[in-house]
Amino acid sequence: MLAAPLSDGVTATIKQIQGAIGYIEYGYAKLTKTDWALLQNKTGAYVAPGAKSGTAALASAVLDADLRGWVDDPGGPDAYPIAAFTWLLAHKKQDAKKAEWMRRLVDYCVTTGQSIADSTGYIPLPGSVVAKIQAASTQIQ
Repeated sequence: MLAAPLSDGVTATIKQIQGAIGYIEYGYAKLTKTDWALLQNKTGAYVAPGAKSGTAALASAVLDADLRGWVDDPGGPDAYPIAAFTWLLAHKKQDAKKAEWMRRLVDYCVTTGQSIADSTGYIPLPGSVVAKIQAASTQIQ
């Protein structure tokens, strides 16, 4: 086993060693055109990483009131078995103008910004998660 720093280090290492296997984030693999493997999910299906399989995985997440949640081996037949969220942390109480701009940023990210998610290496959020984010963003005051 070899350790390598960050996605670029892992990618360089696995490209230099014939038959090597490593793990890097989907976005980095996509943007660098790195080969990837199909993984067997909980239903027994072999699934490639991508927008559709990632969104299916994220849709299975159970989120608490603070929107914390993890995707633990999702069970859907189209779900990629390894997926995770990227979080945005925001203070609930802050300057009114900053709060307004933060709410606008969050709204952009979960509406218009979703159209470019896959092309920039991110998984589009499922509608159920978007609705929870939009509701939670109203707490930013």
